[in-house]
Amino acid sequence: MTLQKKFLGELISECIAVVIIVLMGDSSAAMFFLYDPSPYKTAYWGLCIVWGLSVTTAIYVTGAVSGTHANPAVTLSLAIFRGFSWRKVPFYMAAQVVGGVIGAAGVYTLFAPVIDHFAAAHNIDRLHDGAAAGVFFTHPGDFVTPLHSFVVQIILTGLLLLGIFAITYEYNTMAPQANSSALMIGLLVAGIGASAGFLDGWAINPARDFGPRLFCYFAGWGTSALPSPGNYWWVPIAGPLIGGVAGAGIYQTLIRPFIPRNAPVVAVSSTDQSV
Repeated sequence: MTLQKKFLGELISECIAVVIIVLMGDSSAAMFFLYDPSPYKTAYWGLCIVWGLSVTTAIYVTGAVSGTHANPAVTLSLAIFRGFSWRKVPFYMAAQVVGGVIGAAGVYTLFAPVIDHFAAAHNIDRLHDGAAAGVFFTHPGDFVTPLHSFVVQIILTGLLLLGIFAITYEYNTMAPQANSSALMIGLLVAGIGASAGFLDGWAINPARDFGPRLFCYFAGWGTSALPSPGNYWWVPIAGPLIGGVAGAGIYQTLIRPFIPRNAPVVAVSSTDQSV
């Protein structure tokens, strides 16, 4: 296989990984927001589990090809701390955002009639009221300002990358063995959502938020999507990028140096295969 073909396969895999995450995750958000009674309003953990399983599924489908970064914050952190090629970084990030757009288009295809009914039933529209926008991208929750949400995104994505770097470090004997790491990363995503998701939708992934936001801008939501109320659009991009690097850095500087470097006893997880 030529290097060009291999790289193309990596980009396709990154795109498909985010398609899977957004298609499953945003569809569960549609079930949460658009139906009354909602199957998740009284069982929020179910929504979190779907998001987590979407990540697990994406890793199992694409990990052997690209390593399933599926998140610009992961790609940036791997480039800084684990030798991932800087040349690939912008291409991986672009493929991830494209995956977010395609995934959102798939969710819209599935739920368009329900979205229209929801808007009509509540006498709201997409452009002025952002009807059903929460299905596709995130917003600050009750009592949360955009600036506070920025801090939330830094902390939550820091926790995500701290966990991912621990789970995928080959000398960490406490990490899950073999391919069970994909499940643990999914459970980590679910756990973050269950503990703090109501604050601002726990984007923790710029592509997962900006891709659907970009789709919605052209699908009738307009300024409700970009720049969004309170000019919020940049928060789920900058916060995760900063937080991801911070969390990965904490692991690399405060935990990793103290782990004995004996013979590796765990297989490298799919999220780390490309480095």
